Amino acid sequence: MAHEARDEHLGERAQQLLRTLIESYIRDGQPVGSRVLSRESGLQLSAATIRNVMADLEELGFVASPHTSAGRVPTDKGYRFFVDTLLQLRPLDEAATAEIRRQFDASRDSSTELISENRVLVVLVFNDREVQNRIIQLERHYSADELKRASNYLNEQFRGRSVREVRQELLRQLSEARAHMNQIMLDAIAVAQQVFEAGGDDKLEYVIKGETNLMGVAELTNVEKLRRLFEAFNEKRDFLHLLDQSLKAEGVQIFIGHESGYRILDDCSVVTAPYVEGDSVVGVLGVIGPTRMAYERVIPIVDMTAKLLGAALNSRR
Repeated sequence: MAHEARDEHLGERAQQLLRTLIESYIRDGQPVGSRVLSRESGLQLSAATIRNVMADLEELGFVASPHTSAGRVPTDKGYRFFVDTLLQLRPLDEAATAEIRRQFDASRDSSTELISENRVLVVLVFNDREVQNRIIQLERHYSADELKRASNYLNEQFRGRSVREVRQELLRQLSEARAHMNQIMLDAIAVAQQVFEAGGDDKLEYVIKGETNLMGVAELTNVEKLRRLFEAFNEKRDFLHLLDQSLKAEGVQIFIGHESGYRILDDCSVVTAPYVEGDSVVGVLGVIGPTRMAYERVIPIVDMTAKLLGAALNSRR
């Protein structure tokens, strides 16, 4: 008779044992053995039955056995099944919600980091298919009417041209005819110059804080691994690509281990959520931590914070 976990659609016992194993590992950070599973699962199963189910889960790739322990730990596949199928998210309680609001409001009152009135969302459409959003910092505040006129001028002048052609034409116009341009043209060129300048991708907003907290994570105590991770934070490129994927999605996105596509994040999970101003997604916030993170708590916190940020942005309109 085939074991119940041999099918990808895990049976109820296998799911309960996998849930118990992952919750125990997230809590304690130690490989989980049959004795812990028997005690914490609430199932009246013999040690032999538990070992059989664990063997099947390992064969299917949901758990793995470290060489130094008889217990097992979750794999990326196990975490993914846990997040998608087994995790029971609960709304944040009133105390947690109030604390998030308090900290958020305090940061708004004490700094201008939330958003500057001189920042403008630029939407680029390439080949009628690819869409990119970029936030640029301008030297002065532009009204909605001024931005609309600039948009109309740029669409009229540069529709159908490549990014390279647009950049070259902008430089030519600036050098040859600046003294004769009217204000609408000057405004449009000022906006477009920042969007299309060489290396423009580096101008994307990217702020990361609290990275030193990762130094206390057991899975990331390897000095070389931490060094490479911090270098990746500084280089930004990979993370910008990851966040760009979240810009194009709806709601909370979770990248577990190798799912990010970047080897340096193989031991990490990234939980992101976009925030919206008006009808447009203007940014993404997220949390980076070990794959052994408390997903049931991190996910609603990221979701709520993104919504608070979007509400704050819309209140300034």
